[in-house]
Amino acid sequence: MDYTAVYPQDSLPYPFLKMITGTVNIMKERHAALSPSRAGDFKKCPLKFRFRTIDGLPEPPSLAALRGTIVHAVLEKLYDLPALDRIEQAAQELLEPLWAEHIMKDPSVADLFEGPQHRQEWLESARPLISSYFTLENPQNLQPVGRETFINATLPSGLAVRGIIDRIDEAPNGALRVVDYKTGKSPQPRFQDEAIFQMRFYAAALHYSRGRLPARTQLVYLGDGRILTYDPTTADVDVLTAEVDGIWTAILSRIDADHFEPVKGPLCNWCHFQNICPAFGGQAPRMSEAGVSQLLTAQRPTRSGE
Repeated sequence: MDYTAVYPQDSLPYPFLKMITGTVNIMKERHAALSPSRAGDFKKCPLKFRFRTIDGLPEPPSLAALRGTIVHAVLEKLYDLPALDRIEQAAQELLEPLWAEHIMKDPSVADLFEGPQHRQEWLESARPLISSYFTLENPQNLQPVGRETFINATLPSGLAVRGIIDRIDEAPNGALRVVDYKTGKSPQPRFQDEAIFQMRFYAAALHYSRGRLPARTQLVYLGDGRILTYDPTTADVDVLTAEVDGIWTAILSRIDADHFEPVKGPLCNWCHFQNICPAFGGQAPRMSEAGVSQLLTAQRPTRSGE
């Protein structure tokens, strides 16, 4: 697989100028599906996957995740502006209105802050991330064909997969580029495979849902101003498909055994489920039967099996 860390001056291999026309309304089918984040949960810790995906246990929001949500909203809204108006000042001016809009929709996020000063300091911490974006790409040269695009695909095995892609660009020759924004720092080389898994997943989902394989995928890290790229091939799609099918088989085996084991690691320090995790002396609740039933709808019979 070909993926490299790319610095700002190398981040635009060709112009992306094609305009999207019309609006597509996507009806989400009422079935479960495996997403890259949930598959990643299982790879790191099967029990955490169970708590989140099967049991649906609530987790408190974090300020870091909330900041990521707001910065994503700014970068999405930026592309509503005419191309020549997509400058940093315009993006910075979007921050406070979008935050006000968010807090009106979910007033409970106000409870995350100790007071008005803490909230304002937190909001200001998003501004360097917005500035970082403009060192990596020139949005005046881009015209995405998709933003926050919902992808719902089915693997040959019948397993449903889905995800939401931050941005899709299309070159004049029809080549696609998939872009995902990250508000953290880029991973060290030994952790890049884990980061690229998400983009491999999206590439395969586009291949199966639209019959189109992106020419390039990019993870844009605003925290340290780097871009990690991965150029998928059809052989990579086959490898990813087998990997995801393997994850699903492993999930099914744990459902049959009624046992999802915990895996201890550095990320445990930030896990909300420590108090009910057997690895830390806790007692896991009974697995949700309704959650299992819903999850099993992710795999549908293939034509040969009907």
